[in-house]
Amino acid sequence: MKDNDNLTIERPTFVTHLECAMEGDRYPADQVHNLSKAGKPLLVRYDLAGVKKALTKDELAQRPADMWRYREMLPVRKSADIVSLGEVTTPLIRLPKLSKKLGGGEIIVKDEGRLPTGSFKARGLVMAVSMGKALGIRHMAMPTNGNAGAALAAYATSCGIKTTIFCPADTPEVNVSEIELQGATVYRVNGLIDDCGKIVGEGKAKAGWFDTSTLKEPYRIEGKKTMGLELAEQLGWDVPDVIFYPTGGGTGLIGMWKAFAELEAIGFIGSKRPRMVAVQASGCAPMVRAFEAGTEHAPRWEDAHTIASGIRVPQAIGDFLILRAVRESKGFAIAVPDEKISAALNEVSREEGLLLCPEGAATYAAYKQSLADGRVAKKDRVMLFNCATGLKYPLPPGYPHTRSSSADRLREFIECAAFDGEGNAEISAGCRCNARARR
Repeated sequence: MKDNDNLTIERPTFVTHLECAMEGDRYPADQVHNLSKAGKPLLVRYDLAGVKKALTKDELAQRPADMWRYREMLPVRKSADIVSLGEVTTPLIRLPKLSKKLGGGEIIVKDEGRLPTGSFKARGLVMAVSMGKALGIRHMAMPTNGNAGAALAAYATSCGIKTTIFCPADTPEVNVSEIELQGATVYRVNGLIDDCGKIVGEGKAKAGWFDTSTLKEPYRIEGKKTMGLELAEQLGWDVPDVIFYPTGGGTGLIGMWKAFAELEAIGFIGSKRPRMVAVQASGCAPMVRAFEAGTEHAPRWEDAHTIASGIRVPQAIGDFLILRAVRESKGFAIAVPDEKISAALNEVSREEGLLLCPEGAATYAAYKQSLADGRVAKKDRVMLFNCATGLKYPLPPGYPHTRSSSADRLREFIECAAFDGEGNAEISAGCRCNARARR
């Protein structure tokens, strides 16, 4: 087995057609598509009976550990069209200290920050760009809160596709710089991500770009569904009791729900499903409001604001698909305030040594809240999604835990201090170091 076998060996392909997620009407595969005639997302459909005959668990286990191991269940037909920057299988990180502290079941984090460009946006955009390459698209455009734009820029640049990215004016500088350094033309917009999306849609005809916005093309879902394929395989072809997912546009939640259905159809898992929980911030919670109101669509959330910029999406075109997955799974939608998101980020970092992004921290805050109010049982095994590395976001200051001192004083301190078996230092009351430290 070579490390790039999944990228170079031809595999049988099983895409049959595309289907409107709302109306069910069919569209031909291997052609450029955005939305259906009804203006709704298109879903890729497969000959799953053919996949079942062609793919076994044992064969899958012999392949390199990356997202392209599931080629029979993905839309890219030819190896030559795969655009890859090394989409590794992301690890499952257990949080035993916090599980014990909270008195709940096993807490598992799927850490998507290990992917290229540092976020789970790589999954969706590598698939969209690979299909763009296969279909001859030369210019792709999208709105972004940061991470998706970075992923599109990286993958498109690697295969020679031009990119134009629009982001809200308050997008962190690190994200804007990353997008530009990776070859895209970036524009800051005085508005939110849906305002940026309007510009992309309006400029399509004149600029000639392909609209790569969330769920406005069929293939980002297929990339994101690999999260569901992966976690099931990592758990021994099982699923957790509950999944807490940070939800903005909802592509990943929709994709995983699709993945579980396809895995059952090919006989890899049974009928058990995790309860899907859509996690949003209190300052931008259209799905929570719609879920609680019992509606299928989520009207725009006005004055959207949160420190978790990745889930600051006032309105999602796939709202009905998100809400269907949540309800079909007997899950729920939950909003958490920014102060609890910040507290969760600090708690997980200091207790377990895992630096979450704000959106990932929102899932831990939501779990704590759900455990306390009884929506999640103490025996439940839960999976939280950390959608990006925490290093891509402004970090809270280290004070009061960080101390500053001169090198000479620190040397003197080490000479005077008495250290216990765990490295904790004690200084006698009369020591000069102690007196200096107090001044």
